[in-house]
Amino acid sequence: LFLLSSFSIVYFLSKTQNICLFNPFLKDIFKKKKMVCMVSRTGRQMQRYNKGHRLVVGCIPYRFTRNGEFEVLVVSSQKGHAMMFPKGGWETDESVEEAASRESLEEAGVLGIVQCELGKWRFKSKSQGIYHEGYMFPLLVTEQLSLWPEQNLRKRAWMTVEEASEACQQWWMKEALEKLVNRLNSSDLESSLS
Repeated sequence: LFLLSSFSIVYFLSKTQNICLFNPFLKDIFKKKKMVCMVSRTGRQMQRYNKGHRLVVGCIPYRFTRNGEFEVLVVSSQKGHAMMFPKGGWETDESVEEAASRESLEEAGVLGIVQCELGKWRFKSKSQGIYHEGYMFPLLVTEQLSLWPEQNLRKRAWMTVEEASEACQQWWMKEALEKLVNRLNSSDLESSLS
């Protein structure tokens, strides 16, 4: 098995997963091991568009600290000048939620639960001067990885809402953050009333 190419190993593992139902040893291995792609997608050949607008999807990764404080995770741009939430192109072979989860893994190295969409925004790309349609989702972080695809290209930092709002330069991401905070505050209010 160790002499096989990485493609052969992945093929073997995908074909072997069906055998796990009958082999307790293999079943235990598949339960404990997570396979995470360590290469970011590149290129635009599978990119989705709507009326000429590139479709992008992003997440606001968040967590509650042991003290109950609410924090969000921001990442640097690839050039390292700006801080933002993970986002990227929505591709034809994935759902919008899968794209949001993938971008969070690739850019921030986090896994979690993608929650209900925060909204849709139209904005002009600073680098390309074309319009994009951006969808944002909250991502409740369940795991932070020590290795991730873009760790050599980006920095990540946990921040308070106020710090993130100050650091994030994209107006539409700031609006999405505000919507998330309002949603969490209203759900806290609802649970305290019931």
